[in-house]
Amino acid sequence: MTRNKEKSIEDIKNIENPLAKDFNMRSLLQFALPTIVMMIFMGLYTVVDTVFVSRIVGTDALSAMNIVCPVINLIVGLGTMLATGGSAVIARKMGAGEEKCASRDFTFIICVGMAAGMLISVTGVLFIDRIIEGLGASSLLFPYCKEYLFVILLFTPASVLQVLFQNLIVTAGRPGFGMILSVSGGIANILLDYFFMVPLQMGIRGSALGTGIGYLIPALAGLYFFAGNSRGLRLCKPKIDLSVLWESCFNGFSEMVSQMATAVTTFFFNTIMMRISGENGVAAVTIMIYTQFMLTTLHIGFSMGVAPVISYNYGLGDRARLKKIFRICISFVFIVSASVFLLSMILGTPLVSIFSSRDTPVYDIARKGFLIFPFGFLFCGINIFTSAFFTALSDGKVSAVISSLRTFVFIICFLLVLPRFLQEMGVWLAIPLSELATMIVSVVFLLTKREETIE
Repeated sequence: MTRNKEKSIEDIKNIENPLAKDFNMRSLLQFALPTIVMMIFMGLYTVVDTVFVSRIVGTDALSAMNIVCPVINLIVGLGTMLATGGSAVIARKMGAGEEKCASRDFTFIICVGMAAGMLISVTGVLFIDRIIEGLGASSLLFPYCKEYLFVILLFTPASVLQVLFQNLIVTAGRPGFGMILSVSGGIANILLDYFFMVPLQMGIRGSALGTGIGYLIPALAGLYFFAGNSRGLRLCKPKIDLSVLWESCFNGFSEMVSQMATAVTTFFFNTIMMRISGENGVAAVTIMIYTQFMLTTLHIGFSMGVAPVISYNYGLGDRARLKKIFRICISFVFIVSASVFLLSMILGTPLVSIFSSRDTPVYDIARKGFLIFPFGFLFCGINIFTSAFFTALSDGKVSAVISSLRTFVFIICFLLVLPRFLQEMGVWLAIPLSELATMIVSVVFLLTKREETIE
């Protein structure tokens, strides 16, 4: 009788909260699938965006997009820090049965994100010329940079909100709806890119406008969803709790570190390739960076998708279930890493030719890079997942160390040394070598902290 009662309570709990399931490989992948699809689609429409710019406006405009990319990294980093760190806090409280408190914290984080987005927008517009000059734009690229960045800055609050909702809709147990928002925003981005750049001939400004509206759609839809949600997470009267903000920022700081490190390394990539190969080299680096993002979206989406499940079971104190989930995740990461590596080696030439014609210097530089940098895909999966895993466990310190080593420390060291001797080849080698070095550190952390987390 007692056993049946416990079983019925567990069944009710599973119905009320999808995070409470006893996941196996199939059910965990099903839960994470919408987030995976969402991230893959984000990667695809980002690539389509750059292809439009490269083919319609030119490779100089493509180079300009990469010059101002560090500003975009800052915006995305802010939203991701609040989202992933806040998700860990909110999911843990949901696991502990504190639903009302979780909703108040959720609303507070959304308000902070909106305020920060508006501050960045105003500051960026006021100092846009100085920002572009500081990023190292040449006189040829400066006009393209200013046209693109000005429009992107106007949509900064929407950009931060859509990043927040992409993560927190998963925490609310509605990853399918998050996927719909992302896909609809991406489709709108692609269609608007074409409309603004071809019939209206707005050039790179049209690309930025299409991207901005693509941010706005999921931001508004997310506000509407959470304002009308009657069960689970919802927008309510926020409680200003600086300890929640501090914990969210601390937990998600690794993701901010990752984005800011990407901004710095992008600056170094651009500067070094500008010195070695001029604007053509910067365009080739742009192709590589956006292609790398597209091919790592499977790892990113999976890690984002399973993070709330990990946080929930950690808050619940169910170590046996947490250990099972961890084993499933590691198996998935190894399979995907090998698959993405093989795919990138096979499809390298066709991918590069999408961005630039085969008879151009940009194509020649990028194609050489595609013979080297895909080796990083063998190692990056474990690094991405391990960082997300420790964030989900509210161990922001370890997560930040892994992210900073992977996206900043190691790659900057290799970039400062290798190109001096190997020129372009040294630039391409920096990525796989940094991923390999970080993977060693990730494995050490997983082994040394095993008893504290999953044992």
